Amino acid sequence: MNKTHIYFVPGLAANTKIFEYLSLPEEHFEVHFLEWILPLSLDESIENYAKRMCEVITHKNPILVGVSFGGVMVQEMSKQINCKKVIIISSMKSNHELPNRLKIAQMTKAYKLFPTKIIENIEDYEHLFFGDYLKKRAELYKMYLSIRDANYLQWAIYNVLHWEQDYELNDIVHIHGNKDEVFPIKHIKNCIEINNGTHIMILNKAKTISKILKEHCAC
Repeated sequence: MNKTHIYFVPGLAANTKIFEYLSLPEEHFEVHFLEWILPLSLDESIENYAKRMCEVITHKNPILVGVSFGGVMVQEMSKQINCKKVIIISSMKSNHELPNRLKIAQMTKAYKLFPTKIIENIEDYEHLFFGDYLKKRAELYKMYLSIRDANYLQWAIYNVLHWEQDYELNDIVHIHGNKDEVFPIKHIKNCIEINNGTHIMILNKAKTISKILKEHCAC
């Protein structure tokens, strides 16, 4: 039996461990996980970056699945290669789905104040995380946000906020949580809604997401 090849791209600064709770039948699907690469420079276009990401894809007409900024990236990658399907999770289909506070950050260039050093050296800042909630978030960051290169972080944040996609690509499957705090669902159109799904639902709603992926990847 010919298997369907699925390539997964994680969220901004995240490693591929975020997909560890997903489950797809191995007799039908072969999964591949793409790690982030470093930008050639802070001025590298997202188009060129996507082209370089595509260079490690070795199968024709794959399914591309991306989370958050990874969702943006797989849409850009789909412009470079032929894909059977593109599925995005906790992401956006165009810059019209960017929430107002991020649009303000873009216009005011407040994103330049983002403390990339904290992610880059999160162990040095652990003592600043008071309270169980923040400590748990810090532990999640340590486990899943392993791409800590300052140039990559600056490049990625810039390209989230300045994505020039002003229309939705055809046939994008969009899975989104109704409690997403990064991309609030009130700005999102045409999606499969996950009840109580937050921006990190790839971790705690993996069973539900796996079921949806199985249904759409089998089509």
